[in-house]
Amino acid sequence: MILFILNVTLSFKTEQRSILNMVKFKDHGKIYLSDTCVNLAAAAYRGEVLLNALSRDSYPGRILKDNELQGVKTIGYWDAQQLQNWGLDWHRNEGIEITFLMNGHEEFLLGEKNYKLKANDLTITRPWQPHKVGSPNIGMSKLLWVIIDNGVRRPNQEWNWPGWILLSTSELDELTRYLRENEHPVWETTLRIREIFGNISRAVDESLGIDNSTYLAILINELLYSLLAMFRTCDVPLKISLTSNKRNVEIFLSDLEKHLDMEWSVDQMARECEIGKTRFIDYCKRITNMTPSQYLTYLRVEKASKILRNSPNLSILEIALDCGFSSSQYFASCFKKQKGRTPSLYRRSREGLL
Repeated sequence: MILFILNVTLSFKTEQRSILNMVKFKDHGKIYLSDTCVNLAAAAYRGEVLLNALSRDSYPGRILKDNELQGVKTIGYWDAQQLQNWGLDWHRNEGIEITFLMNGHEEFLLGEKNYKLKANDLTITRPWQPHKVGSPNIGMSKLLWVIIDNGVRRPNQEWNWPGWILLSTSELDELTRYLRENEHPVWETTLRIREIFGNISRAVDESLGIDNSTYLAILINELLYSLLAMFRTCDVPLKISLTSNKRNVEIFLSDLEKHLDMEWSVDQMARECEIGKTRFIDYCKRITNMTPSQYLTYLRVEKASKILRNSPNLSILEIALDCGFSSSQYFASCFKKQKGRTPSLYRRSREGLL
C-alpha cells in the first residue's frame, strides 16, 4: 500500500509537470495532445479512484525501465467504486489502444458516435482516432488498458510491432490487416480475453513489488493472439480503402481546422500526407470540391466568423492572426469574398447595430 501511495503521488506530480510543459507528440510538423490522464491521476491522488499502471513518457504509473516492455506506453487499470467528477476528454494515443471494461458501465465517444459500454466490452482505437471516455464524467467502473506504440500515426503507414511479440509473421500480418482495414471500435469479448485481462490486472498489482515484465509480455502476446482468434470468428468486413492515401488525406482535412494558425503551403500539406503535390490536390478536389488553398481559406473564414460573433473584445487583427491570415487587409478581402461583407460590418450586423 505504501508503494502504491508513493506511486500515485509521484504520478500526479509528473502529470502536473506534463501539463505545465505541454506534453505532446509530433507527427510531421503537426502537434497532437496525447492522453496524459491528468484527471485520473489527480483523482487517484485524492483517493477517489484506485489507479495501478506501468507506464512511460507522460502516462501515470510506475515508470517502465528502458528494457521493460519496449513499445508499451502504458498498461494498467482504474477501479472507481464511487461517483467521479472527471472524464478523459478528447485525445489520441501514441499507438494502438486496447481497453477492457471489467465491471460497471461507461460512455465511450469516438468521432460523432456515442457508445454505451457494458461489462466485458472491449474497445480498440488507432492513433488517428480522437476519442473520449465519460460524458462528461466516468461511471463507477473497472477499466483496463494497454497501449502499444507500433510506429504509426496515420492509416497509410506500415506497422512495426515490438520485437518481443511472438506471433508468427503470417499471424502478425493477419492481425495487422484486421486492425488496419477495419475501424469498428467496440467488441464483445471472448471468455479467454476476459481471463487474460484478469491476469493482467493481477500482474500489474504484483509489479509494484517485483519486476514481472516478462510475464506481462506473455500476457500481451496471449491477448494479441486471442484478438486474432476472435476476429477470425467474427466475419470482420475489411476495407483496404481505410489504408489508402485518399483516406489519409480525408483525415488530414478533417483535422485541419484544429491547426489553422499554422503557416500552411500546399507543399507542406502534401508532405504531411506523404504524397506528391499533384496527387494531394487531386484528392482534395475530390473530397471538398475545392483546391487546398481554397479549402484552407474557407475554414479560416468560418472560424473567424465564429470568433467575430462570440468574442466582441478581440480586434480584427487579433482574429485574423489567430485564424492564420498574414494581415488584417488580406483577412478582410477573403472574408468579404466568402461572407459578402467586411469583418467589421459582419460583427456589427450580428450585434444588431445594422
